[in-house]
Amino acid sequence: MFVDVVSIFVKGGNGGNGMVAFRREKYVPDGGPAGGDGGKGGDVVLEVDEGLRTLMDFRYNKHFKAKNGENGRSKGQHGKGAPDLVVKVPPGTLVKDEASSRVIADLVKHGQRIVVAKGGRGGRGNIRFATPQNPAPYIAENGEPGEERHLTLELKVLADVGLVGFPSVGKSTLLSVVSAAKPKIADYHFTTLSPNLGVVRVDDMKGFVMADLPGLIEGAHQGVGLGHQFLRHIERTRVIVHVIDMAGSEGRNPYEDYLKINTELKLYDYRLEERPQIIAANKMDLPGAEENLQKFRQQVGDEVPVYPISAATKQGVKELVFAIYELLETIPEDAFLLTPVTDEQHVTYTFEEEQPDFRVYRENDIFVVEGEKIERLFKMTNFNYDEGARRFARILRKMGVEDELRRLGATDGDTVRILDYEFEFIE
Repeated sequence: MFVDVVSIFVKGGNGGNGMVAFRREKYVPDGGPAGGDGGKGGDVVLEVDEGLRTLMDFRYNKHFKAKNGENGRSKGQHGKGAPDLVVKVPPGTLVKDEASSRVIADLVKHGQRIVVAKGGRGGRGNIRFATPQNPAPYIAENGEPGEERHLTLELKVLADVGLVGFPSVGKSTLLSVVSAAKPKIADYHFTTLSPNLGVVRVDDMKGFVMADLPGLIEGAHQGVGLGHQFLRHIERTRVIVHVIDMAGSEGRNPYEDYLKINTELKLYDYRLEERPQIIAANKMDLPGAEENLQKFRQQVGDEVPVYPISAATKQGVKELVFAIYELLETIPEDAFLLTPVTDEQHVTYTFEEEQPDFRVYRENDIFVVEGEKIERLFKMTNFNYDEGARRFARILRKMGVEDELRRLGATDGDTVRILDYEFEFIE
């Protein structure tokens, strides 16, 4: 089964917790701190594997979670970092953030990698919090939670040449003639239900990849027929070969077919209108094809090269293949690929007011505190030790959370909620 769009969930591993521990040493308070740091959580990494052709592997396995880092240990020993979780994807995979629809990466080359969910850093052990004022701290951090996000993976077939045209014009037959591909061929519409790829050899050292894309019909860009599902695969191709039934064997006008298909390509993506195109005037072995070809050439003019062929008898096919190869030689391989980007490289500047680090609002009799920085700090605080709780309260005070609570009317004994936990406000 050909699967080219999937949604997956990825989560980096949590960092390991730091440890509170002490060693035995004379004349040193409590023997001196000796709690080690937690290890870093594993990243979730997407890696291109040229052996894959579809996203079928993601149809039933949609959750990918990296392992957590090890907790810190006594004697100053740090926890071990977790290995990265490497997820294989086929060449031509476009990675998008599902929430924002932002493109994270365009993965096209074998071995290309992108980190899509970073693992959390390990929490610091009490050895990190020792100061001259507090040489034996009872405080350690929990590990930082790993990143998590929902992603959309879109596969756009990597082919040099894309065959487009109405159903039953001979695209699959042409592919089977010029390559070793064995697509299903029958005399009914939509025989081809998924893209077929074939390697076309010009000689022993030269060749290109051709894709037979499911037949388009009028309205394909709006989801009519199968075109909406597979139009995305045309975006990758460097050359479009427009296969036309020049004999009009199904009662259609060849020139009208040409105009309708080009209109669908333009409506789907206006940039496809500028893509180099070659017309394969197919079925020239049938009656009426020669007369239609002469009329067609007059209507098209010098707008696009026309090559009369018969895929069934292989007439003119060799000349078409050489013409395609010569045109491909003039177009860079990465001419129509997106530039691979990472989260760090992809920065969008917006003229919006800077948002505060936190938000406080009242929900009935409870004051709710929200904010990514505060929630991460909360998760990394070990409340089993009083010093950890006091440190958390000090940081909130410095951030201005207490002042905001008072401004909203919080008094001694009121309930404050952070995430799913409730506290008592104390003056």
